Amino acid sequence: MSTAAAPVRSLRPGTVLADLVPASRARDIALVVGGAALTGIAAQIAVPVPGSPVPVSGQTFAALLVGTALGARRGFLSLAVYALVGMAGVPWFAQATSGYAMPSFGYILGMLLAATVVGALARRGADRSVLRTAGTMALGSLIVYAVGVPYLALATGMSLPQAVAAGLTPFLIGDALKAALAMGVLPTAWKLIGRKS
Repeated sequence: MSTAAAPVRSLRPGTVLADLVPASRARDIALVVGGAALTGIAAQIAVPVPGSPVPVSGQTFAALLVGTALGARRGFLSLAVYALVGMAGVPWFAQATSGYAMPSFGYILGMLLAATVVGALARRGADRSVLRTAGTMALGSLIVYAVGVPYLALATGMSLPQAVAAGLTPFLIGDALKAALAMGVLPTAWKLIGRKS
């Protein structure tokens, strides 16, 4: 029984979920493009928030999940593809929008940074337990808001307190639910992999 657990222990340092797929350049390209596509699809799950130019959407959750599962480098590249393709005109930002001349574009830039940070933390095992995953998702969300809210204020002429009220406060409950989902998905994936090894 101890021999079955050994392969997973040997993977622990520096391994993210995507590393369990056999390595190749094709794998990395598929993961990066797939992560961008997943973020674009999740962004279409969007609900307008009254009084805010920023909708509640699945893109933040997808971006953090992509970063955590792929690691910092592939997570960054995946979100960079998502941002660049959307800026080029593909309508896969929230609510089927595209371009960069929108008040919510700062959140996309924040997701790019957040995916990189949570990916780096995942390489240190931050996605292996419920509590560490919760902390990782909370930090990732904080990074998204740290970029997105000031950008929203600058883009709309809102004061910072107004931008916080329109671009942060209405999303806290949804972010808690997304973090709870990640807290279940990521550690469970590692447990399942441990049982199969």
